Amino acid sequence: MSEESVRRILQTHQRDPGAAVRAWQEEELDAAEALRLLGSVGLGRVVFTRHALPTIRPVNHIVAGGDVIVRTHQGAALAVYVRGTGADAVLVYEADVIDPVSHLGWSVVVTGYARLVTDAAELDGFGGRLRPWVGQAMDLAVRIRPELVTGLRLTV
Repeated sequence: MSEESVRRILQTHQRDPGAAVRAWQEEELDAAEALRLLGSVGLGRVVFTRHALPTIRPVNHIVAGGDVIVRTHQGAALAVYVRGTGADAVLVYEADVIDPVSHLGWSVVVTGYARLVTDAAELDGFGGRLRPWVGQAMDLAVRIRPELVTGLRLTV
C-alpha cells in the first residue's frame, strides 16, 4: 500500500472513524502466502482444550519446513494437553497484524496436529531461534503440522 493511500485512510478516519471499516475488502490468502506472513511475525495465540473448554495462550513461534514451532515448558497447560492426547492433539494457531487505526492488515489461522519435539538436536536448534519472553525456562517445543491453513488480508 502506498504512503498516499495510508495518508488518505488516516485522514478519512479522523473525519469519520467508521469509514475505513466500511471500505474494507477481504482478500483470501492461499496457504503459501498465509504461512509466509505467519513466518514474518513471532507472536501468536495457540488454542486447545483444557478440561473440555477452549483455552488460548499467547506464545512465540517460528515457521520451519511448513510447520509452526512453539516453545513451552514441562508444566504448561499446552505441554500437558499435547502429551496427554499424543498423535491426536488437534489445535489451532492464530497470528495477525492489524493496524489499530486503519483496521487494515492480515490474519492467519492454522489448524493441525501437534506433537512434542523429542529430538534433542532439533530442540536445541529451535531453542536458538525461539527466545523465551517469559521468565521461565522453556525446555520443550511443540510442532504443529498444518492440516488447514487459512488467511485473509483486509484492504481498502
